[in-house]
Amino acid sequence: MDVMQTKTPLFDEIAKAMENAMSMAASAGEEAKAAVRAQADRVATELDLVRRDEFDAMKTMLLGEIAKLRAELAQSHSSTTDARASDDAG
Repeated sequence: MDVMQTKTPLFDEIAKAMENAMSMAASAGEEAKAAVRAQADRVATELDLVRRDEFDAMKTMLLGEIAKLRAELAQSHSSTTDARASDDAG
């Protein structure tokens, strides 16, 4: 029998230990990520910061309002110009 084909309990145990260590490291990494995210959320709340999705929603709403006001202003300006032209012609 070839030496490379035989399995020794020592290598099996080392492989299992390495798999366990990798699994634990991955779990610890996920826990660390969750802890950092929770801390960042707390800091953002304490500093009264706004979340990006809330900011984008408010920006969209305000851009719509600005467009509406510009249209009203243009219409008002047009009406005023028409009135002056008829006064000047009359």
